Amino acid sequence: MERGPIEITVEQLRSLIGLRVLYRSEPHVVIEVIEDERALVLAPEGCGPSIQADAYGNARRRARTLITVPVLSADRTALHADFLDLDLP
Repeated sequence: MERGPIEITVEQLRSLIGLRVLYRSEPHVVIEVIEDERALVLAPEGCGPSIQADAYGNARRRARTLITVPVLSADRTALHADFLDLDLP
């Protein structure tokens, strides 16, 4: 039996913004939703900004380290393994 695509609304994902989660045993906060990709953007808690390089590899500025976690698999018929790794409260 073939499964159809999973329907997850942007509103459902937006409701997760501000949520504290564990991702790979490290504390993170959901700070944004990438609507087109149905992905969550996580920021690690307790970490200061890291040095970000420009296109030539030169250190230019300090920026937060962010992680993008896809919610759905590529064919949108299952939850993505990285999303399943989130320890949601």
